[in-house]
Amino acid sequence: MMAEKTNSISDLNTLDTPQRDLLVDAFYRLTKNKAAMAGSIIIAIFILMAIFAKQLAPYNPIEIHSGKGFLPPVWLKEGPNGAIPDPAFLLGTDTLGRDVLSRTIYGARVSIVVGFLPTIIILVMGVTIGLISGYAGGRVDNILMRLTDVVYAFPDLLFFIIAMITLRDTWFGQLFNGLALLFCALAVVNWVAVARVVRGQVLSIKEKEFIEAARCVGARDLHIMFKHIMPNSLGPVIILTAFSIPMMIITEAILGYLGLGMRPSTNPNDIFLTSWGSMLLEGQSALNAQPWVLLIPAICVALVVLSFTFLGDGFRDALDPRLQGTE
Repeated sequence: MMAEKTNSISDLNTLDTPQRDLLVDAFYRLTKNKAAMAGSIIIAIFILMAIFAKQLAPYNPIEIHSGKGFLPPVWLKEGPNGAIPDPAFLLGTDTLGRDVLSRTIYGARVSIVVGFLPTIIILVMGVTIGLISGYAGGRVDNILMRLTDVVYAFPDLLFFIIAMITLRDTWFGQLFNGLALLFCALAVVNWVAVARVVRGQVLSIKEKEFIEAARCVGARDLHIMFKHIMPNSLGPVIILTAFSIPMMIITEAILGYLGLGMRPSTNPNDIFLTSWGSMLLEGQSALNAQPWVLLIPAICVALVVLSFTFLGDGFRDALDPRLQGTE
């Protein structure tokens, strides 16, 4: 009898012990992931570089310095063509005499924006379609999933190339130096994965007891979808987002390398003046004489993509329910 009373008191104490919130617990585990934290720091540095590019860049990225072409970085004693480095140009200059450091700093703007804005559009489209499809079911689900299958079957890169070539010379293709068209092209075919994941989560969650309880008390469908189902489906969506951003950055770099990315700007007051993809294209044509023009943006793209990959892995581990209580 005494043992039963002791166990009851122990159970009450356990119930009174404050439990850590799921998101707080996930954030705690994320901070313990050294690779994810290192990736977060690198991403933050590039974001700050993009925001304060005008203050950080020593020169305007499209400014041509007469007689300063082919200058090597300062750590080289001499360039392949015999040019001597100039301390005023830390990373050297390109064929036209433009400062490579300034172009690299301004190029971060395009890559960061291309990484985040299309991803936001993808999330809005994918989450909305996935929620409606999974919750409505029946004919609505069938129609939306067949639409998803059609979009999924179309090759992504081929669609980007066709869209950029077809609409490049239209008013929409010239908006924001072609970035608006690039955003839409990236978003149109990449929402499919998010929609499928969200639909699967909704199909599982909508049969839970707390959803049935919400229906019994008269909660409307929209309230149930956005108040109860969507918050419980965010784990996989967060992970997909972390992996989607580097994919957008790589795609922009590929299109820029193919000459189908952002249009080169001649207005020094534009926000977007160059991109890492454009620098890769320029560096490829002068690889033997100026390899640094190709290598520097390539290293930047690799760093950002690797950082987001580490962060995505960190989110996946932090939000994995099997790791609950292992700390």
